Amino acid sequence: MKDYHINIFYSEEDGGYIADIPDLEACSAFGSTTEEALRQVEIAKEAWLEAARVEGKPIPEPRYRPVIYQVAV
Repeated sequence: MKDYHINIFYSEEDGGYIADIPDLEACSAFGSTTEEALRQVEIAKEAWLEAARVEGKPIPEPRYRPVIYQVAV
């Protein structure tokens, strides 16, 4: 299985956590906790990959890498 990077962040507007996979267009999920968001995005990832296989669409290689900035305070 390909190892895709997953972003998880809190959405004040939605009142919960959003998890997304930048390499898979529109692949994201919501959860009331980070753990739930992660579980849900794993389900979404499997569905995304299966749909791509069925439709004969290319499955992208993992490419996204987050940029982490360190800020002196």
